[in-house]
Amino acid sequence: MTHRAPLASIIVPTYNQARYLTACLDSIWFQDHPSLDVIVVNDGSTDGTAEALAAFTRAVAEDEASYASCYNAQSDVIERVYHPRYPQDGRTLRVITHPQNRGLAAALNTGFAAACGLYCTYVPSDDCLLPAMISEMAAQLDDGADFVYADMAIVDDAGHWVRRFALPDYSFSRCFADWYLCGVAKLYRTALHQRFGWYDESLLAHDHELFLRFAEGGAVFRHIPKVLMYVRDHARREVDIHHPSSWNRLLEESKVLVARARAHQAALPSPG
Repeated sequence: MTHRAPLASIIVPTYNQARYLTACLDSIWFQDHPSLDVIVVNDGSTDGTAEALAAFTRAVAEDEASYASCYNAQSDVIERVYHPRYPQDGRTLRVITHPQNRGLAAALNTGFAAACGLYCTYVPSDDCLLPAMISEMAAQLDDGADFVYADMAIVDDAGHWVRRFALPDYSFSRCFADWYLCGVAKLYRTALHQRFGWYDESLLAHDHELFLRFAEGGAVFRHIPKVLMYVRDHARREVDIHHPSSWNRLLEESKVLVARARAHQAALPSPG
């Protein structure tokens, strides 16, 4: 009996990042996982995001590519094979638009409320996935994990590597009580939202808080010690979350969450 790969929903929240969006969507569309539910949430963008999404949708439906396949000596012609540029099977694309910007956590909640997959994740629209990210993580979820995370390559605006971000193998202490060290390159069971709720729209550190909720509730986390995602560093573009005021607020929220994790850990029964 053939194993059917579980559907993975990938939420792409985007706000005024048209210059990066197509590359992000390409990296998702060309995943080697065969069954993807791609949901883009345009959170009130005022740049060329709507046009970029329309162009991508057209390209998926219409664009062709080709390669040299065989030299025909009789006709002295190098024959080419033509095929759709983008994979056509096992992918769906939905675009949901907020008329006004509501913030990242609200965009995520909109996207995840629409998710159909057994597994899910979100990908910031300026980042890119390596082709095996979803399939390698899905295999770990198939094997009993609830939440899988991997290492990342931090890259600059031009895509040059800044550094490798190697994360620790999972322990509650290392990943939540020392500092928040998981959850950027990730895939998890969609059912965790039914058990533990959604992203807190009052926070900038909303993913940290939600994933801490998962961990406090006993979700099984697993680490893949391999770079599976390119995460863009905007150190020289101090906008949105990277603006100093927002960044400082994010760090202060994370300090509170680390204190919460330490309190949770201290309240656990001693082993043995």
